[in-house]
Amino acid sequence: MGRRNKNKLFEAVEVVDAGAKGKSIAKSPDGRVIFVNNAVPGDIADIQTTKKRKSYFEGTAVKFHSISEKRVEPVCQHFGTCGGCKWQFMDYKYQLEYKQQEVTNNLQRLGKIELPEITPILGSKEIYFYRNKMEFSFSDSRWLTLDEIQSGKEFDDKNALGFHIPGMWDKILDIKKCHLQEDPSNAIRNFVKIFATQNSIPFFNTRAQTGLLRTLMIRTSSNGEIMVLIQFFEEEKASRELLLNGVAEEFPEITSLQYVINNKGNDTIYDQEVICYKGRDHIFEEMEGLKFKINAKSFYQTNSAQAYELYKITREFADLKGDELVYDLYTGTGTIAQFVAKKAKKVIGVEAVPEAIQDAKENAERNGITNTEFFAGDMRKVFTSNFINKHGHPDVIITDPPRDGMHKDVVAQIIGILPEKIVYVSCNSATQARDLALLDEYYKVTKIRPVDMFPQTFHVENVVCLERK
Repeated sequence: MGRRNKNKLFEAVEVVDAGAKGKSIAKSPDGRVIFVNNAVPGDIADIQTTKKRKSYFEGTAVKFHSISEKRVEPVCQHFGTCGGCKWQFMDYKYQLEYKQQEVTNNLQRLGKIELPEITPILGSKEIYFYRNKMEFSFSDSRWLTLDEIQSGKEFDDKNALGFHIPGMWDKILDIKKCHLQEDPSNAIRNFVKIFATQNSIPFFNTRAQTGLLRTLMIRTSSNGEIMVLIQFFEEEKASRELLLNGVAEEFPEITSLQYVINNKGNDTIYDQEVICYKGRDHIFEEMEGLKFKINAKSFYQTNSAQAYELYKITREFADLKGDELVYDLYTGTGTIAQFVAKKAKKVIGVEAVPEAIQDAKENAERNGITNTEFFAGDMRKVFTSNFINKHGHPDVIITDPPRDGMHKDVVAQIIGILPEKIVYVSCNSATQARDLALLDEYYKVTKIRPVDMFPQTFHVENVVCLERK
């Protein structure tokens, strides 16, 4: 006997809030939460559940009885299938409200610490075309949209160059126009797809591990420089040169044209040789007169304009007088370290990725900054008592850890040395709240400012200033 379908249909349910990971929240008649993937707070809809858990449901709105005033018409033709901009159907001012609410809830509910008034979130002036880096995947068996399937037509064009369908590692949605990166990004991507298809250059099949074209990366900078990198599954010189020459001829403004031959099982290029085909092997980004060299493997904040605002807030919270020793933990390529260096006596940056530290050293030298030092290694193994004894006791610590937050050993080391001030930059206010709770016995949170780096998404950065009690 087959298993009985336990999915339910809840009728005329009001969506009351926005939750984690871009989902909205409704309540079932028995009080359990329903996480809804296609609704906006204020909508009243029939919700078909797709998963049932002990304390909540997951579901999809299948019929709308009334539409929220917070809704707007999505600008992108791919919205709803592509998972990149989950909040594009919500007015931007409400996106900011819910991001601010998420930070407040996490710090209060998870941190359970005394907080000052939270400064209103800094929104982005540009809510589209703000990213400086995009990565697209090739596929020889593109994802068909619901409209295409229901049309009953046969489609000859099976090639795709676009994004993974959420939760499906081998399904690629072909993208006609993306609203996240400025032109010529769309023009380059569409040209590559058409040119490769017309010249019978085979697109990759992830399951079979066949085909030639794997990924396309486009990086741009605020001063107009462009990097294009095409990843090939294997070396076929004639096809490779045909495509690269075609791109170079069509887009002579490209600063850096590069490629990778990668025949391993995944698309990551960090363990691969990147070969420069034309132009430089890097581009430059600029900020307050500082130049940052960016190569194909470099980490750099993907919203350049908002990164500048984020760093200004970080520098403001640090409030350096010129005689402080600053430690910049998780420094990446040293952008924050160099950004605050002119206000400090010395800045010491620590980062796990050796290539990032090499970039940081080169950038500092290029910018004529002589009061920084950078060290590579696992943070909890580098940031030790011996390290501090050798390099000095920090007056201020700036920390910008990954989404998991700081390792408990790093927090313990901070408590062991008790700098006067900590500026904590976070892309995950939940793990930030956890770390703030660990520091609460010794530090008081004095300033909080969320920053929206990624409009149309649920992601939010948050900057917190802590001072010794």
